[in-house]
Amino acid sequence: MKLLGATKVHELLSTHPFLEDFLAAQSPKFEMLKNRMARATIGRMATLRTAAGIANIDLNQLLVAIADEIERQTGERPTVESSSGMTREQRMEELKQIISHLHDGGDLEVAKERFARAVGDVEATEIAAMEEDLIRGGLPVVEVQRLCDVHVDAFRSALDTHAAVRTPEGHPVHTYMAANLKIARLANALVEAALQVASGEGVDAAFVQALAALDGLSGVENHYQRKENQLFSVLERHGVTGPSQVMWGVHDQIRAALKETRAAVERRDAQAFVQATPALGRDLIEMIYKEEKILFPMALETLAEEEWFELRRGEDELGYVLVEPAAAWPASAPGGAVPAATPVPAGLLNVMTGQISLEQLNLILTHLPVDVSFVDEHDAVRFYSEGPERIFPRSPAVIGRKVQFCHPPKSVHVVQDILDSFRAGRETTAEFWIQLHGRFIHIRYFAVHDAAGAYRGCLEVSQDVTAIRQLEGERRLMASE
Repeated sequence: MKLLGATKVHELLSTHPFLEDFLAAQSPKFEMLKNRMARATIGRMATLRTAAGIANIDLNQLLVAIADEIERQTGERPTVESSSGMTREQRMEELKQIISHLHDGGDLEVAKERFARAVGDVEATEIAAMEEDLIRGGLPVVEVQRLCDVHVDAFRSALDTHAAVRTPEGHPVHTYMAANLKIARLANALVEAALQVASGEGVDAAFVQALAALDGLSGVENHYQRKENQLFSVLERHGVTGPSQVMWGVHDQIRAALKETRAAVERRDAQAFVQATPALGRDLIEMIYKEEKILFPMALETLAEEEWFELRRGEDELGYVLVEPAAAWPASAPGGAVPAATPVPAGLLNVMTGQISLEQLNLILTHLPVDVSFVDEHDAVRFYSEGPERIFPRSPAVIGRKVQFCHPPKSVHVVQDILDSFRAGRETTAEFWIQLHGRFIHIRYFAVHDAAGAYRGCLEVSQDVTAIRQLEGERRLMASE
């Protein structure tokens, strides 16, 4: 057995239960480890380095004391891997200086040697914290992103000593890692195809292989979207924003490279394909490494089990492309259902995909760029939106009125036909377009059904699409997209 700063308190106590009383005798702050709940949460996440910091004890002295106690109790002495002696703040400062050294064009090998001397057992959470500090200290996200590959290269030897991440089947991380196996196979197949094209032999077959690999790699978009919209979002609740900002930027680089590589393959541009593919393959594999050695361990240490349940529920809604979850999770929930969401805070409404106040709901409805009216299953008008660009006049007196009485006699039969068709299930939509005061108005009706399929009313949506019809080309959110 080896004792070092990164040794988890939970693992240590599981192997040597007698250390619970021993640690409590070292500092009153370790008394919390006798609490079962604390052991299951803080103890599972904390390392001996963290514990030493909490108790204000020198880490090297704590490691030696624990080794002495283990030897006294068992007759066997674990190997002690001494720390650099730096405080956490000093370690973080040294890490930032190493990155600054690399940023200024310093030698990578020198940086790696400095790193090895400073922290031989760096943890994933410290790398995340380092990126957070760099960004908060004023270094642009794009600069941290540019250094991301260098970070991994500099820290690879230390990260490789970490045990592989293990999660139950159906856990979001288990699904991510299963997808990573497929991404790695596809990336390798793509690089092999490029090498074949470069050789000048079997080019046609190689292009077919490349296109098949790119078809499979199109699932990377879903993989990254689930990270961006689910995992990053929940991490940000804990103040962990650096990894999401950095990784999202790399995601976009990979997306652009996939698009360019596919274009080269489709036009049979051998030179462009051969030049682009090695970097794309490396980027795909590097992202897998960053996920499994940095992001996932850090997320597992940060998020509570209920948050992982929430992530699984959200990912089920987004769907899966590369691989499906291997099992329902948690296993005790029938059909893979997850525990119910936490209670709604006072003053908020629990809507289908969120929690908002009544004031916020009204603000949303008033700022919609469309006119919306709702008629219930009894054909009574129950709601209309009020916005600055209303197309058709409405007044509060219409609420509760039969919708048939809201139209001129000559068009009532059309309205009635639509409602009858919706109610009978023959149609679910109807649309019309008219010219009104020089504007082009698009009007749509939608049948509204509840979860059981029962007809609950009709939604009318009207929109002035004059300007929309004149749009050409593209205007993207980012000029570089």
